[in-house]
Amino acid sequence: MKKLLSIGITAIMSMSILASCAGNTQKQDDGKLKVVTTIFPPYDFVREIAGDNADVDILLKAGEESHSYEPTAKDIIKIQDSDLFIYTGGENDYWVEEVLKSLDDTKTKAVKLIDMVETIDAEDEHNHNHDEEDSHEHDEDLHTIDEHVWTSPKNAMLISKSITTSLKQLDGENAGEYQENLESYIQKLQELDNEFRQIVDTAKRKTIVVGDRFPFRYLARDYGIEYYSAFDMCQTESDASAQTVASLIDTVKTQQIPVVIKMEMSKGDIANTVAKPSGAKVLQMHSCHNLTKDEWKENKTYLQLMEQNAQVLKEALN
Repeated sequence: MKKLLSIGITAIMSMSILASCAGNTQKQDDGKLKVVTTIFPPYDFVREIAGDNADVDILLKAGEESHSYEPTAKDIIKIQDSDLFIYTGGENDYWVEEVLKSLDDTKTKAVKLIDMVETIDAEDEHNHNHDEEDSHEHDEDLHTIDEHVWTSPKNAMLISKSITTSLKQLDGENAGEYQENLESYIQKLQELDNEFRQIVDTAKRKTIVVGDRFPFRYLARDYGIEYYSAFDMCQTESDASAQTVASLIDTVKTQQIPVVIKMEMSKGDIANTVAKPSGAKVLQMHSCHNLTKDEWKENKTYLQLMEQNAQVLKEALN
């Protein structure tokens, strides 16, 4: 399957090169860096750190699911025309490797988020409720890295620092401003980090139940949270096994879990099924992968989304 997708990406790249040659894709030299990111978190980090010194673009459209994203010819031209391209890395970004072959690395610097932090291997930490049968159905995923590195404020700090280093390398003239903006942003991330730590340290319990995919392993690792979820990481299945659902229901009942969590852009069917027998609430946490159209209009930030997550976590743990 991935071989066919790779052929498709190669075809799109050929189209993008032809379009680039046929059309006017010359950069407008306004003195600003051109930065392209695949997903929302690095997009928002760059906005905070670069300020008016960079034009930042994100490839995902509002409300688009990042795990099924494939680049268009226009997207590839954006990447080729950028000074800095930031992508996650890992299995979901399989298409990037083909695009990188077309980049002039003297013109475009490409960096990936998973190189900026200590990653978690999917084989090392399995979901408590992931059925043995289900695990073997996804053998190709067993050695993949959990790519959701931004979901912990601690990692967000490391990523922001690494992005700042890249910006300084590309634009030394504004290095002082980048550093000043970074220090201000790190302070806000540290406040968020302290909030999460205080919430967990003072909570009645350390366990959450997620009736959905689970992109928060880094958050769980960094703050000592135990979790039970319907799926490992962000698998694309929509139906959990009966055994998994029954196990989640039992966990909610026996541990008197007050909240079952669902993810953004999810219908919440599994979470509602798990919560109903015990009367638990269903609340949403946000992976920050992407924003809905309404969230874009409201100019939501990573800090705001993670603050919302902190409040949901506080209710879930008490």
